[in-house]
Amino acid sequence: MVALLRERGITDPDVLKAMRSVSREEFVIEPFRDDAYADSALPLTHKQTISQPYVVALMAQALRLRPTDRVLEIGTGSGYAAAIIGELAGEVYSVERVADLAITAAETIRRLKIPNVHVRFGDGTRGWEAEAPFDAISVAAGGEHVPSALMQQLAVGGRLVIPLGAVPESQRLVCIHKTGEGSYEEDDYGAVRFVPLLPETA
Repeated sequence: MVALLRERGITDPDVLKAMRSVSREEFVIEPFRDDAYADSALPLTHKQTISQPYVVALMAQALRLRPTDRVLEIGTGSGYAAAIIGELAGEVYSVERVADLAITAAETIRRLKIPNVHVRFGDGTRGWEAEAPFDAISVAAGGEHVPSALMQQLAVGGRLVIPLGAVPESQRLVCIHKTGEGSYEEDDYGAVRFVPLLPETA
């Protein structure tokens, strides 16, 4: 899998090391364990998915994470991407809108003894205000715009990566750099397809 990631343009050695270190099979539901290392998205419960390894690695590389960074992740899902980010950053705060997924992800993170990843159930569009500001924010769901709460919780100098597009078929992975209060720069990392960014639900 790591060799394939290199071929597709993942060059950050720390990201490649993290992808090698975290066992994706631990986060994949039983019927799909045999496909854990395929470079494809896989189903979770509640009509959600675990992102393909390339997309997880691309988002991590785009964020240019440092060991001291505090990171907010929106859309915990299985917890796999949070675990990857946890290998690269200081602390990770992950919010999941589906209660069952949040519970399962938190249990997996705890079982794997990953102490710097914190998961809670809640409305990801509101971020995690009590732990803000964040040096980086990773949004694993798409929408037409970035929720204002997330922009407010991003520190100056921080990076936010999110799929943007009116519908999944039109999404582009964008990394927004907050260069000052009210000033931003964007990088486009190409076409992607994510589930919609929605408010909290049971």
